[in-house]
Amino acid sequence: MLMRSHQSSRHTLTLAFLLWLTSMPLQAALDIEIFGGGATQISIAITPFATEEKLKQSITAIVAADLQRTGLFRLVDSSGPALRDPRQIVYPDWKNRGADALLIGSTVMLPDGRVEIGFHLMDVAKQVQLFDHTITVPADRLRAVAHQIADIIYERLTGDVGVFSSRIAYVMKQGNKYALQVADADGFNAQSIIEYGEPIISPAWSPDGTQIAYVSFENKKPVVYVQTLATRARKAVANFKGSNSAPAWSPDGKKLAVVLSLQGGSQIFLINADGSGLQRLSQSSGIDTEPNFSPDGQSIIFTSDRGGSPQIYRMLVAGVASGTAERLTFEGSYNVSPHHSRDGKSFTFVHRNGARFNVAVQDLATRQVQLLTDSRFDESPSPAPNDRMILYATEVKGRGILAVVSSDGKTRQELSMQAGDIREPAWGPLPRVR
Repeated sequence: MLMRSHQSSRHTLTLAFLLWLTSMPLQAALDIEIFGGGATQISIAITPFATEEKLKQSITAIVAADLQRTGLFRLVDSSGPALRDPRQIVYPDWKNRGADALLIGSTVMLPDGRVEIGFHLMDVAKQVQLFDHTITVPADRLRAVAHQIADIIYERLTGDVGVFSSRIAYVMKQGNKYALQVADADGFNAQSIIEYGEPIISPAWSPDGTQIAYVSFENKKPVVYVQTLATRARKAVANFKGSNSAPAWSPDGKKLAVVLSLQGGSQIFLINADGSGLQRLSQSSGIDTEPNFSPDGQSIIFTSDRGGSPQIYRMLVAGVASGTAERLTFEGSYNVSPHHSRDGKSFTFVHRNGARFNVAVQDLATRQVQLLTDSRFDESPSPAPNDRMILYATEVKGRGILAVVSSDGKTRQELSMQAGDIREPAWGPLPRVR
């Protein structure tokens, strides 16, 4: 049976939860350790922002950490006096240090307690300014502004969208308590959305980032809830007879795919985001679970054991062909937890590789598979909004942690708590205001 063979199944109480025996402080920040790096990196020097030593947060350090974690940037020695103005730059000096780009900036504490932040991004070789901006923010918004600056640098130097201002969600265990938390993409500013003495699993972000769907066992059975982050208001949208699990949002945010045992066995249904309009989608004698919508909303990929072993399938969600599934994975006898890339050209999943369970990516057109990780037990892959990184859960020395791997597998970073286990990660969408 799929539910027994798939240890990382997100619609039932799994062995992973029974192993959550250690505790951790709920507000602890994530420690980050980086392994590897891209073959081609952009060399950037980031000079300390002038007078930022008076602030509670170092903007320079946050920006540098954001860029370094991607594996696409190499930090160049930036020792020396702080630079406020591009006219202070001695370009041959920075060229000799090996810098392709240079970031300089300054901060000013205003009488009303706000902070004025100005910065300039420079092309060292061409000796031209790529971007400059000044912004005034409350003192408690310094970390958010630093992420925005890192996004701008990333976008200007790579041509791709930055994701440092996005957020992640995950579940962690403290003693007998499970907490669904939301944090910045670097793991800071974690806040508990809900805490219960029963498992919480399968968090899924709404496309606009304002709500999270999840499964709670608080009433001794799995029920799907949707919670609004700003107000903490929540609603049970799937509380039918039997099991209710594995919520996945449609791209327009109007519907959810859920897995129900309402009519016998675990099958995929569609419901409106408010829980109305129940419609059965999958029809099989096996277990169909872990649905994930394509970016255009026309189809879903999902895990099923209808062929005898857990594999990934695709089916349309409307029309005469809906309910008819096409098998997508053929390498090995165990492929689960699919998640579309944001461009719809590939999907990430967990592939059994001998005795290991690793994150892999498969191209939908060529069906070529690439393993991205080599650890013992990985689960719940979730791509970043720009598809350049994939967040997933793994184990180190028997303890659950979060990790991120680049889409080419060359750079990996571990995000671990001081103590305890964290699981079930989900990378949120880009913020609506950028």
